[in-house]
Amino acid sequence: MAGKVFFGVSMSLDGFIAPDSPEELMGKQWMELQRWVFPLRFFRENLKLGKGGEEGRDNDIARETYERTGVSVMGKRMFDAGERMWPEEAPFHTPVFVVTHEKRDPWERPGGTTFYFVNDGIEVALEQAREAAGDRDVRIAGGGATILEYLNAGLIDEFSIALSPVLFGSGIRLFEGIDASRVALDQINAEHSPKVTHLTYSVRQR
Repeated sequence: MAGKVFFGVSMSLDGFIAPDSPEELMGKQWMELQRWVFPLRFFRENLKLGKGGEEGRDNDIARETYERTGVSVMGKRMFDAGERMWPEEAPFHTPVFVVTHEKRDPWERPGGTTFYFVNDGIEVALEQAREAAGDRDVRIAGGGATILEYLNAGLIDEFSIALSPVLFGSGIRLFEGIDASRVALDQINAEHSPKVTHLTYSVRQR
């Protein structure tokens, strides 16, 4: 169990990572937030959208994030939105543990993604995810409330933010409700590209 627990998100300049309503996903603001991702060669390959695409540091970061991930963990809100939008071959290609109160049998998709539904809270989901990941990393995929729970519980080792030049004005803030008395950060890296700024932090208890 040598892997890290991390998350990586795109965030607007005013601190939002998603619109308020799942129905607004794929809307104009969200598309602007993720604008740096869609043209990437890795993104196109992973979703089987065809050959070609942009290369460079943004593409390398997207690929590196995927390659380090042995397992993903997400909340029910993110799963519900994704279940409607993901292609039949979901883009994870790993086990995914969904933190939920819903009791449901594992859902296996083509391409190596199987969703497991955990009814016993975030720590049990992480324990199962660590076991499945082996020496690879566990990614807390989202959404914002699930990421916040793991942060406040002291269960995140590091995270990356792709800071996009977009303003939301309202929506789901990444750090809304953070327990700043317990969570402290150290900056690991900062990289700028023409479309986004990549910020990476390690997390420690205050």
